[in-house]
Amino acid sequence: MNVLIVYAHPEPRSLNGELKNFAVQRLKAAGHTVRVSDLYSMRWKAPIDASDSLNGDAERRFDASQDSRRAFASGLQSPDISAEQDKLRWADALILQFPLWWFSMPAILKGWVDRVYAYGFAYGVGEHSDARWGDRYGEGSMVGKRAMLVVTTGGWDSHYGPRGINGPMDDLLFPIHHGILYYPGFDVLPPFVVHRTSRIDEVRFTSICEDLGQRLDDLWRTEPIAYRKQNAGDYEIPALTLKPDVAPGQVGFAAHVVWPET
Repeated sequence: MNVLIVYAHPEPRSLNGELKNFAVQRLKAAGHTVRVSDLYSMRWKAPIDASDSLNGDAERRFDASQDSRRAFASGLQSPDISAEQDKLRWADALILQFPLWWFSMPAILKGWVDRVYAYGFAYGVGEHSDARWGDRYGEGSMVGKRAMLVVTTGGWDSHYGPRGINGPMDDLLFPIHHGILYYPGFDVLPPFVVHRTSRIDEVRFTSICEDLGQRLDDLWRTEPIAYRKQNAGDYEIPALTLKPDVAPGQVGFAAHVVWPET
């Protein structure tokens, strides 16, 4: 299988750097083909702006969505954007690896999403009508591909627990899991999270690598998060709210997941 790792950490000798190197070696040893987009070493341009379109009109007001649509449709995107889109087309699985900085991904990785997820490529896909609101949330250009986050954080696991002060990790990652990955159709796997990164010795590092290695070995066997599909009947269209008989009484992020019956 083809695996793309999009990696966002400025220090190659960091824990993230070592885990990325380990993941590449483990996946290759299992027979997979691996490509890495190391955003800091690539000096990835994070801001989305008029220069992303090679047919931009200096007299026209910049519109991020519409300029993206025109550039993608005409084949006149900035070459760095097109190259990353080609990697996504090539990949059977995507791994986004990053440290959790201020409760989200580093700005350079968000900038990768902003620019690579062009109109017509990752959004604005499919029929938009009163009966169907596009091919998204379980459908779209990334259907059939898998995605997983590898995330590190300085906080303890309890800080991100159900009653932890930082909020549950599942909630913090929901905008990435559901909004960035599930939106264009990826099957989203549970994340691999490493907590308390300032307290890692050789013994713990070995244990982390063992756990990560198992997750990588199981990349095509792990059950994805069971998010509800937009166009499968659970949502009122075009309001895009859950129907009254779906997850009654539930609100918030958890309502958009099909939980196993107990």
